Amino acid sequence: MTKKPTGKNTSGRGQRDLKVKVKTARGRKLSSTRWLQRQLNDPYVARARKEGYRGRAAFKIMELDDKFRFLVPGARVVDLGCAPGGWIQVAVPRINALGEKKGKAQGRIIGVDLQEVEPIAGAEIHQLDFLDEGADDKVKEWLDGKADVVMSDMAASSSGHKQTDHLRIMALCETAAHFAFDVLEVGGTFVAKVLAGGAEGELQKLLKQKFTKVTHVKPPASRADSSEKFVIATGFRGQDAETE
Repeated sequence: MTKKPTGKNTSGRGQRDLKVKVKTARGRKLSSTRWLQRQLNDPYVARARKEGYRGRAAFKIMELDDKFRFLVPGARVVDLGCAPGGWIQVAVPRINALGEKKGKAQGRIIGVDLQEVEPIAGAEIHQLDFLDEGADDKVKEWLDGKADVVMSDMAASSSGHKQTDHLRIMALCETAAHFAFDVLEVGGTFVAKVLAGGAEGELQKLLKQKFTKVTHVKPPASRADSSEKFVIATGFRGQDAETE
């Protein structure tokens, strides 16, 4: 029986130091063997399996929210690039999407992804290519109002070329940011995955004009050898905030 995620950070509880070695099987690439070995030895992968989360990424948003506190009861949240659903699993109890916290406001979360995502109680999940023409209007229609949080874990398929992949993910992040400008309430929060590499300067400049505070964070759950980090923009000034 799969354990129901609580959305709580249980870091450090009963973890053991895994040391699993994987031999390269005939017909399997060395890179695949290395990936499998890394997965088997990753404590966050083990925690995700034990605690009922759909992936280790759940702990990234958990750690970010523990620090910045944007997933609060009553919050209206849009999760772009939500597959396989780990971020939603964390958000549902924290925003009280199921109304289980008596006396607390009930939140709402809408997830969007190019892939089909298995349903999650308390969430509305739609299969949609967010880069399609008019896709943002569809999400606004489903939202039917303003959002308190827009978060994006969107990532482009890897091309194998580092600079190209960096530009692609930054383009997705910029698309998510402009969507956030349209739907966020004043005071709202934007959270998105970016890659270190130099092309994020223009986005940061824009975010600083639109939000009162912009911070870059690499949460502990993000692998040390990964160039990913997350931008947390809080205190949305409003759509009419001046831009240069």
